[in-house]
Amino acid sequence: MKRWMEKLEAFLELGGVKKDITCLVLSGIALLLSIFPVIPLPFDFAWIAILLCGIPIILEAIIGLVTAFDIKADVLVSIALIASICIHEDFAAGEVAFIMQLGALLEDLTIAKARAGIEKLVHLTPQTARVLENGTETILPAKEVQVGQILRVLPGETIPVDGIILSGQTSINQAVMTGESLPVDKTEGDSVSSGTVNQFGAFEMQATKVGKDSSIQRMIQLVQSADAGKAKIVGIADRWATWIVVIALSAALLTWLISGELIRAVTILIVFCPCALVLATPTAIMAAIGNATKHGFLVREGDALERLAAVDTLTFDKTGTLTHGTPQVIRVKSVAPEQQAVENLFFLAASAESLSEHPLGKAIVSSYQQQAQKPIDKPSHFQMTVGKGVSATVGSSQILAGNLALLAQHHVSIPKGDLQEAERELEKGCTVVYLAEHAKFAGYLVLSDTLRTESKQMIASLSDLHVQPVLLTGDNEKAASSIAAQLGISAVQANCLPEDKLRCIAAYQNEQHPVCMIGDGVNDAPALKAANVGIAMGGIESDIAVDAADIALVDDEIKELPHLLALSKRMMTTIKCNLSFSMSLNFVAIVLAITGLLGPVVGALVHNAGSVLVICNSAILLKWRKRK
Repeated sequence: MKRWMEKLEAFLELGGVKKDITCLVLSGIALLLSIFPVIPLPFDFAWIAILLCGIPIILEAIIGLVTAFDIKADVLVSIALIASICIHEDFAAGEVAFIMQLGALLEDLTIAKARAGIEKLVHLTPQTARVLENGTETILPAKEVQVGQILRVLPGETIPVDGIILSGQTSINQAVMTGESLPVDKTEGDSVSSGTVNQFGAFEMQATKVGKDSSIQRMIQLVQSADAGKAKIVGIADRWATWIVVIALSAALLTWLISGELIRAVTILIVFCPCALVLATPTAIMAAIGNATKHGFLVREGDALERLAAVDTLTFDKTGTLTHGTPQVIRVKSVAPEQQAVENLFFLAASAESLSEHPLGKAIVSSYQQQAQKPIDKPSHFQMTVGKGVSATVGSSQILAGNLALLAQHHVSIPKGDLQEAERELEKGCTVVYLAEHAKFAGYLVLSDTLRTESKQMIASLSDLHVQPVLLTGDNEKAASSIAAQLGISAVQANCLPEDKLRCIAAYQNEQHPVCMIGDGVNDAPALKAANVGIAMGGIESDIAVDAADIALVDDEIKELPHLLALSKRMMTTIKCNLSFSMSLNFVAIVLAITGLLGPVVGALVHNAGSVLVICNSAILLKWRKRK
């Protein structure tokens, strides 16, 4: 029997949306001809609508009853259809079937539109890649590309895997990853992501992440796990729908026995169908998920937005979340105070570090190129001392760049005043690189992680949503307090290990404060999992953090976080409005049906108009945006 039901279900799905639209068009024409019988036929034209739209509803009800004893709305609709036919209300039966199928089509189209921004990612995955091997270019399936292989990407092509540019300059359209329409300039050493589009120049790249590990595939995996049916409130609506079916049958039977009018009982069955009630929640959730996707959020669980709506405390990791996560030179101190001397010292330091593989050395070079925008010299006699720093010859200058141990090794003394000044920078959580020229102290560079430009405005926007920000960081208290003061955050927890973050979140939860955790690294994974809602900075490429979170922020731009919070609250408001409206409409229609003031035809129109209005109200969430 189960096998026959599966075959029947597969048969009903043949043709998809196109078949549904065709049946609805033909049924609509048939109902019009039933009202205005231009062509005489031995049967009512409404039977065309009954056959095309009503039979699928009845079959779906039978499948649900046989396979899982699923007593839901289609069971009640089927009984209403059959009852209408029995009392020769053919038009009412055809109308009910037509409008029910129209409502189902609108629901499908709404959900499809909501997911369109997500599911298009699947189609953005490139199918082939140009692989270079021994000077020969071979076109291979993108899924066969291995880490370390060299690829060539031509203008207009989609980048097949994540990688680093080895040669060439170009502009990349990263709209699929960031939502930004403006292309981003890329050159040698820059990273590129799969799914983004090469706009202008050709370039060669080395694959770093392939297959399921690539950016576009990770996004697809996250999105495909989004399921509105997991939301708790959906389960409640479903349970209500089951009880409504039982109550409707009882009310119809009692009305028939008391009044003796079968038509009243049939009308009750028609208007009592809980379609709008069942549609109220999933359409709103899916529309909200679609909206969140457009703003750079990938929602892994449907109920994540429901939980987020109740959050009143946001705990933030600092490094990589509120800050960029990469050090930059924020100050250059030279023993000679002249601006020219400061600029020259920065130039010498960047040139000396240009061959260094150390992150601080790379940070100094990058900062100089960004701030000075001048070329650097290639050093000679370069030597790196592990754990201390580098020595190099730049032009005619012998340069030392490193920590105090490096300068001590070369017998370079630092004036007490300069040393105390540098120590004050260290107390703020900064990093200091000391410099010497010709074995004499020349000054130092101060490096620090810098705030994201949008962090301060984002934190300020949270107050409008009645949400308290909390900073959780492994930095020392002075550094944490300095960052918190810049952002306007009053609640700070410093020197946090992963278990400390867990304890902090648990403390807020014990005080009945639902918590949302925003983090980026492996150390944040436990906190992301423990929080009521976890949001991971997806662009940092921490797989563990993303897997532990409920929501991933694709482009690492946290400026949209207030929009997500406001969207979740708006979604819950929409759901409550949908549920209240659908239940009120059903109640009024039932009273009118019991008293005989509402007939089957008008009852069907009223009931199904409610379903359409619920769907339309949910669809508004697709383009909703928080007012600034």
